[in-house]
Amino acid sequence: MKYFVTATDTDAGKTLISCGFLQLARQQGLSTLGLKPVAAGAEESDQGLVNEDALALQAASSLEPSYSEVNPLVFKAAIAPHLAAAEEGRQLNLERLAGRVRGQFLKKADLTLVEGAGGWRVPLQGQQTLADLARQLQLPVILVVRMQLGCLNHALLTAEAILRDGLPLAGWVANTTGEAMAREEENWQTLARLLPAPCLGRVPCLQNPDPETVSQYLQLPGSA
Repeated sequence: MKYFVTATDTDAGKTLISCGFLQLARQQGLSTLGLKPVAAGAEESDQGLVNEDALALQAASSLEPSYSEVNPLVFKAAIAPHLAAAEEGRQLNLERLAGRVRGQFLKKADLTLVEGAGGWRVPLQGQQTLADLARQLQLPVILVVRMQLGCLNHALLTAEAILRDGLPLAGWVANTTGEAMAREEENWQTLARLLPAPCLGRVPCLQNPDPETVSQYLQLPGSA
C-alpha cells in the first residue's frame, strides 16, 4: 500500500496523522516507511540540516531508513519550498525527486506514506507543484482536514483538485488541532456527505499527541 498524504492547509497535522497511520500498521504486523521528499524549516545537526516532521516519519518507519532517504530535499527557512530554494540558490528538479521516492518504493514496505508540504498546490519550480509529484508517482491520496472555520470549502476544493488531477482520493481524516470548532459534529457530517471518499478517522484535540494515541482514532485505507 502506497499513499500520498496532503492537507487542506499548512499545520493541519499531516505528520502526526501520517505517523499515526504508520503506528497503526505496525500494530497490525505490517512493515512501514514514511517519506517527506521536500521539507522547508530545518535545524543544523550532526546529520546536517534536519526537519522535525521528517525526523518524526523516520522514527515511525519500521524499515529504519536513513534521514536522507526520508527527506532528500531540505531547506533551512520555514517558507514555501520554491522561495526557500531560490533563497539558497538551488533548483527543484521534479523528475529527480520522483526518482528518489521511487527508489524507496523498492524496499517494498507494506505501507509507504509520502507526505507533501503544506497543501495540494504548493509551488515547486516554474509551473510545477507538489501535486505534480503525486501525479508522477501515481499515488492515491489521503487528505487531512483541519477542523476549523473554513474547512468545508478548503476540503471540498482540495478533493475536487485531486480528482481533476486524475488521482483517486483514498480517504480523509478530520483532525482537530485546537479548540473544537462551532458545530463541529454538523460540519463533520457535511464533509462525510459531500467528500467522495471514506472518513478514515476523527482525531480530537489531544493535549500531548503522539502516534500511538492518534492511531486509536484511525482506520487504514480499505478497512474503513
